[in-house]
Amino acid sequence: MSGKTDNTTPGATPTVEELREEQLGEQARISADDWSGAVAPGKAENFGPSFARLIGLLRPYAWQFAGVSLLGAIGVILSVLTPRVLGNATNTVFEGFVSRSLPAGVSQEQAVQGLRDSGQDDFANVVSAMDIVPGEGIDFVRLTQLLVLAMVLYLVAATLMWIQGYVINIIMVRTMWRLRESVEAKIHRLPLSYFDRVQRGELISRVTNDIDNITQMMQQSLSTVVTSVLTVVGVVVMMFSISWQLTLVALVSLPLMAVIFGVIGPKSQKAFGIQWRKVGRLNARVEESFSGHALMKVYGREQASAQAFREENEELYQASFKAQFLANTMMPSMMFVGNLTYVGIAVLGGLAVATGQLRLGDVQAFIQYSQQFTQPLSELGGMAAVIQSGTASAERVFQLLDEPEESADSSDAPELVPGDGTIEFDKVTFSYREDQPLIEDLSFQVTPGQTVAIVGPTGAGKTTLVNLIMRFYELDGGRILINGQDISQLTRHDVRANTGMVLQDPWLFAGTIRENIRYGNHTATDEEIHAAAEATYVDRFVHALPDGYDTELDEDASNLSAGERQLITIARAFVSQPSVLILDEATSSVDTRTEVLLQHAMAALRRGRTSFVIAHRLSTIRDADLILVMEHGRIVEKGTHEQLITAEGAYFRLYNSQFAQAATDEV
Repeated sequence: MSGKTDNTTPGATPTVEELREEQLGEQARISADDWSGAVAPGKAENFGPSFARLIGLLRPYAWQFAGVSLLGAIGVILSVLTPRVLGNATNTVFEGFVSRSLPAGVSQEQAVQGLRDSGQDDFANVVSAMDIVPGEGIDFVRLTQLLVLAMVLYLVAATLMWIQGYVINIIMVRTMWRLRESVEAKIHRLPLSYFDRVQRGELISRVTNDIDNITQMMQQSLSTVVTSVLTVVGVVVMMFSISWQLTLVALVSLPLMAVIFGVIGPKSQKAFGIQWRKVGRLNARVEESFSGHALMKVYGREQASAQAFREENEELYQASFKAQFLANTMMPSMMFVGNLTYVGIAVLGGLAVATGQLRLGDVQAFIQYSQQFTQPLSELGGMAAVIQSGTASAERVFQLLDEPEESADSSDAPELVPGDGTIEFDKVTFSYREDQPLIEDLSFQVTPGQTVAIVGPTGAGKTTLVNLIMRFYELDGGRILINGQDISQLTRHDVRANTGMVLQDPWLFAGTIRENIRYGNHTATDEEIHAAAEATYVDRFVHALPDGYDTELDEDASNLSAGERQLITIARAFVSQPSVLILDEATSSVDTRTEVLLQHAMAALRRGRTSFVIAHRLSTIRDADLILVMEHGRIVEKGTHEQLITAEGAYFRLYNSQFAQAATDEV
């Protein structure tokens, strides 16, 4: 819809544009700065449900995930057993060395008693806890067997862990592929009103940055979390099998780590939420600056734009610094607690060996277990920040997926009957707000070959009328019929496939000129494309380009003039051969001479078709079969040019104002 002018007077009836803005209300005004309102989008306000929903995305791969989890569990068991094997190897070496210092031919009990008789009670306590044969020395056969067993256990565990990580990564990639597919499909199901209130940069941030962040989180954390939890459980079991007293010392770290997680975790979650909000706002700023780069230079707003970017970039820097600082604080804090636990176990374990309560290899194994116990806890602490960030992004994506959609087409919708393009408005009523009626009880009929011109001041609702024909909005009452069929009963695809539309602002994609014209009809032959180009005078300038129809267009087709871009969009409408044609200020971007040529070309195109032309320059629609004059969303006059001039009403005033202004300019 055309932009509105700020020339309303107190008490005047609001324009359509103003009513749309009022309909969106506070939500729309907040959306310009932050789509989800006063609450920072990206902050996981409902962490538990959002995380559960995120994990629910893995449901199609539940059996694969269960299988790799089993492999991971076996790998963890083997890894947990290895320190005990190495502890036995240490016992074999140490006890063999001690046995050589004892007299051969006596039993262990006799050797211990002899040490006590000689006053070596501490050494006797150490020997009493051993399993040795005095004078035998180191059993190298057993030592070799234990070392080989440890190597095998490590190798098999590493292989299983590698398989687990590989399969989980495949699951993650496929899951994120499905999520992207869901988001893409969702965007196509959203109503036009959604895009009226959401900044493109914010939407792009959710589709790209947030999904990338979820992918990174899932790939980094899921296998780590599963392995870490299994490792903690297995290690605790093994520690209890060695010494329940030392195990209690190790478990003291749990409440300390819980306190750290409880203090830092929520702050980290909030900080990541703010960070991702700032990312979305900065993306919106950059997209806005790039799309309006030419106008920014024209009005000398480069410095202001650069200053706004610096301010928002600084806000993002501060938010990112705080989020990363809190996230990176988590693991060092937990490692500090783990190191304190390590010192306590080393001291108490040494005393236990000295008093004969434990063997040296058992203490060595326990120390290894204590490291295996605190390390996964530290990793879980570090992953907590990553999970919080990923969940915050997931919540933003889920907000998009949960947006209200267009009402679904009826499953038994009839097929569009081929016809000549007759359009009838039957008592049509529509408004953006219930308390502000716009179009009321509008009825008229357009037969094939007729051209309907829609005129009126800016914000009168001209584009709203054609949007209703395209079924971008649903009616509040009445019917719109195409070839006698109610469009509300047809599928949207059938309604829109029957219509060709040329907008005031030309849209072209990065590709060749040929591909852009064929966009209107993907089955069009090269001959049909050339015919459409000739009819719209595209052929006139294409041959001057280095590659002709195969010339690649830059992003936003910046290597063509505005008029040339518009000519290509008109050619695209030509090649689609629609039964209903809508021209929304289609000639506003071309020069006067080209406009005259286009008038002749469009006259040929409109022959046998129903056409709607939205026009500001009334001189271009004198030959229209029916002219609808709109004010404030209402049809205030309708008739031919001669009839409306004779009536000396709204159309007469508009017409005279344009030509009076032209005469004044000439003077």
